[in-house]
Amino acid sequence: MENSVREARRYLDNAKELLRDKAKKEGKYYQDKKYIKLAGHAAYSGVLVALDVLIGGKKGRKSAEWYQENLRKIDRKALDAFNSIYNILHLSMAYDGERNVVVSKEGLEEAEELINWVEARTAAA
Repeated sequence: MENSVREARRYLDNAKELLRDKAKKEGKYYQDKKYIKLAGHAAYSGVLVALDVLIGGKKGRKSAEWYQENLRKIDRKALDAFNSIYNILHLSMAYDGERNVVVSKEGLEEAEELINWVEARTAAA
């Protein structure tokens, strides 16, 4: 379990590195959509890795709805965080290449908080 949370953090660190070193921040916006998309995907994947530690269940690809359904049973606040992360990291960044630095920062912070929550929940179990 600990290794999976560490792996989730590694994905998040990779996303931050992509934005910092490759996305070319100019003022309030990143300039290179390719790296914004890669960063959004990496960070979102890290969240899924962490959630898989907590939820377990089926192997392989799972839908966002599957994670939502399972989080609804565990913790409504975590579900709210996941929904926000899905919208920011997966849709806005990974698909749309949202260039706004504040949006990216908020998504990464929420991802980190959710990973921390998973780590605390799994440590207590």
